[in-house]
Amino acid sequence: MLKKVFGSAVFGVEATTITVEVNVDSGIGYHLVGLPDNAIKESNYRIAAALQNNGYKIPGKKITINMAPADLRKEGSAYDLTLAIGILAASKQIEAPDLEKYIIMGELSLDGSLQPIKGALPIAVKARAEGFKGFILPSQNAKEAAIVDDLEVYGVDNIKQVINYFDKGELLEQTIINTREEFYKNLDFPEHDFSDVKGQEGIKRCMEIAAAGGHNIILIGPPGAGKTMLAKRLPSILPPMTLHEALETTKIHSVVGRVKDTGLMAQRPFRSPHHTISDVALVGGGAFPQPGEISLSHNGVLFLDELPEFKRGVLEVLRQPLEDREVTISRAKFTVTYPSSFMLVASMNPSPGGYFNDPDAPVTSSPAEMQRYLSKISGPLLDRIDIHIEVTPVPFEKLSEDRKGETSVEIRKRVTKARALQTKRFAESETVHYNAQMSTKQIRKYCVLDEASKQLLKTAMERLNLSARAYDRILKVARTIADLEGVEAVNGSHISEAIQYRSLDREGWLG
Repeated sequence: MLKKVFGSAVFGVEATTITVEVNVDSGIGYHLVGLPDNAIKESNYRIAAALQNNGYKIPGKKITINMAPADLRKEGSAYDLTLAIGILAASKQIEAPDLEKYIIMGELSLDGSLQPIKGALPIAVKARAEGFKGFILPSQNAKEAAIVDDLEVYGVDNIKQVINYFDKGELLEQTIINTREEFYKNLDFPEHDFSDVKGQEGIKRCMEIAAAGGHNIILIGPPGAGKTMLAKRLPSILPPMTLHEALETTKIHSVVGRVKDTGLMAQRPFRSPHHTISDVALVGGGAFPQPGEISLSHNGVLFLDELPEFKRGVLEVLRQPLEDREVTISRAKFTVTYPSSFMLVASMNPSPGGYFNDPDAPVTSSPAEMQRYLSKISGPLLDRIDIHIEVTPVPFEKLSEDRKGETSVEIRKRVTKARALQTKRFAESETVHYNAQMSTKQIRKYCVLDEASKQLLKTAMERLNLSARAYDRILKVARTIADLEGVEAVNGSHISEAIQYRSLDREGWLG
């Protein structure tokens, strides 16, 4: 007898429905076709033990299973439950008249209990789009899938529950989540707060500007100056995620199986990979492409600590995603695109010894060594970083002060207000949402300078020997400073503050 069961495969951040056709005929043998990988081929051992331990069995007949479309590579152990239910229905051990109305996914343990799967959210989105009635999956993933409305989601702990649901009509408990309510309930503030940072008022101001305009930022300073501490607190002052951003972010994390029990992610991601990371781990890819760190930090912050210690090849692959805000991975048979719209925060020591711009420390590196150290970061990569700021150590008097600094909540209010202005300004554009994304044409339109401001910028560029690439960056940052003040026109004070944030562009910065 032939039975059809439906599963799903995830490619990129989208799912494709897989039809599992199970045919039980006279003869002997177990044939699994349709480009399954080794994990799926091994499933018959898990299925046999799980069925045996729950009072069922794999029939001693010829079983042929086709996973269609047959030219699409299937991977992972999440098809165990799909195959097991298909075998039971095709061998008439259970009656399952409504089987084709459901997507069924789950990895089986030998006792019949279910292990969590990856990609539950994209699978649920696809199931609803294709008109399926429900989605049966492991209970650990139920909240994540239940984010999708108009789809019945049933989280189960054991194969016996699924068998009894189809064969005996025993009810399963439907997982229902009010997505909006759940989202706003989890929208609390991160544990790290700017009020913990003593001193560093100039750097805090710089972080506020970066957050308000979505600007990439690099912090340069000796060890112990507080670069990492400041970077970790940046997500706490970014505007809260919108529901659309939260769904987009959760989808990516779902693909790699990193969604917590809460279902929808309400906090902006903060990713901080170690400098030994490979280029594939950073941008994504592999034989079966997976999202990399830049996609996992989509709508959040990617923090690269000790930037010159990263392999140059790894840093160079960042250039295109920083510009396009997405990364496309091509293989011989298919291409996947992952979104990667993130804020880059980098930190570095100014020299191999680390203490070049610390006024109290001895200079231990020669200018040539320092130049070599800084040249590990290419010009085109620095070109994509809007703000360069020097961080100096906090003096003891500031460290020992009892006075608390401004909280992240207060800073976040100003940032959110500035972002609202930008959202209104770029309402007609689909690709530009904040100042850092402005094209040259938009810079000319929204950063009009009066004669005095032009003269100030000209003098600064000549006197400080600023490179041509710094010009547009200064205008973008000045536009954000004006937005924070709620001012329509960019003036001289905005320009002069923005000029301060281009340390690495000054010729002779080392001496």
